[in-house]
Amino acid sequence: MISSLAPKSLWTIFDHICQIPHPSHHEQMITNYIVDFATTHKIECKLDKVGNILLSKPASKGMEHYPSIALQAHMDMVPQKNEDTIHDFSVDPIKPYIDGEWVKAQGTTLGADNGIGLASALAALSDPTIEHGPLEVLVTASEETGMFGAFGLQPNWLKSQFLINTDSEDEGEIFTGCAGGVDFKSSFPITYAIIPDNQDTFLRLSLKGLKGGHSGCDIHLGRGNAIKLLIRFLAQYAQDVPFRLAHFSGGTLRNAIPREAFAEITLSQKDLPAFDALIKQFQQTLQNEFKHIEPNISLTYNQLEKEDVKRVISAEQQQKILNWFNSAPNGVVTMSNDIAGVVETSLNLGIVEIKDNQIAAYFLIRSQVDSAKDAVASSLISHSQLIDANYEINGGYSGWTPNLNSKLLKLAENRYHSIFDQKAKIMVIHAGLECGLFTKHYPHMDMISIGPTIVSPHSPDEKVHIHSVEKYWQLLLSILKSADQLV
Repeated sequence: MISSLAPKSLWTIFDHICQIPHPSHHEQMITNYIVDFATTHKIECKLDKVGNILLSKPASKGMEHYPSIALQAHMDMVPQKNEDTIHDFSVDPIKPYIDGEWVKAQGTTLGADNGIGLASALAALSDPTIEHGPLEVLVTASEETGMFGAFGLQPNWLKSQFLINTDSEDEGEIFTGCAGGVDFKSSFPITYAIIPDNQDTFLRLSLKGLKGGHSGCDIHLGRGNAIKLLIRFLAQYAQDVPFRLAHFSGGTLRNAIPREAFAEITLSQKDLPAFDALIKQFQQTLQNEFKHIEPNISLTYNQLEKEDVKRVISAEQQQKILNWFNSAPNGVVTMSNDIAGVVETSLNLGIVEIKDNQIAAYFLIRSQVDSAKDAVASSLISHSQLIDANYEINGGYSGWTPNLNSKLLKLAENRYHSIFDQKAKIMVIHAGLECGLFTKHYPHMDMISIGPTIVSPHSPDEKVHIHSVEKYWQLLLSILKSADQLV
């Protein structure tokens, strides 16, 4: 049981959170839990019109003169599961388990992003032995699908001058800046045709076994994008066989690197041996290219019944679709010239879907530099216009500019060195943190972001390092206890 781990108060609350379904935009049950938690522990609780929650607690005795600090977490989680896992995120609990030094989930995302941060904030509020000054906890809604709660945060709601975001994922690193982002959707209508008479074999192609991961934190690791790879096969290898495309889909979230993609095609039975050979050839190519990164990558097919495939995409549009996606940009665009090893600009082709006779692609663009973000959006506009596709740009937000003179940063650095006898790394993260949006209404708020080590967030391989949670907790409590140094 994860509730037996240390610190017990944090892990017990995280275990409760795992039992409560809380994917983005399905947060009423976790909201009810937090409100009930506040009532039970006699903590002041307020809700705003977009679903954010603000909890506040007076200072410990003798610490009333300390400056107020806000801890911040988001309440939602990314709902990702393996295809063979039966799980409904709107009703089923997450099933965490201990695997050596890690906590994982059975076939799904764990929700350590940002459930551990949320649990730590609630534990800090409810544990009477923790020493702190005036304390606020801000819990935001629907962060994972566009930072809706942060966008809707009202001015003058928080009283704290200092804020600790709990949503970073590398223990030993203190984050003081993040990338901005914008969503880009491109789509166009599909024209269908009847299945040619000579196309009497119906296949479903499945590209699976990829690691996926967070489109910000993991974009530089060279992991495969299932959409791009399956399109590559169809646009390059499979052109030697006259096939017709009936359907294509891949990915489920614009901020997760796609782990799986699927295509339905038709072809002649006489061409099946040649097609099978091409599958095997491409499988070998993938294994050679990704042997150190994606050891479980797999391209397979199974036969469908004739009645499962009603029609195919017109031949002209099929070629247009394959060219469009095969040439679509994806991955790291530029590395930072200011901070070594940090991605400056990237984009992720996160979802392709066919619905209501339209094919649509969803990208998430990230950058530390607004003008570079705009340049990538401009390139996607040009890419869309090449095939007369419609496009939409939504949810843009600026990054969080680093403040290396931050009092809170210096305190966190000092406390980390004092506790662990080693220096923390000062970092800027390529993922989006809500801190950048908070500056709109709280321009003078002093902020940092810390957290435990979480690997492969936004994928079913997500896991959190147990000892790193304890170290993160020690640092957090030490900052709260020493907050008089911020005056």
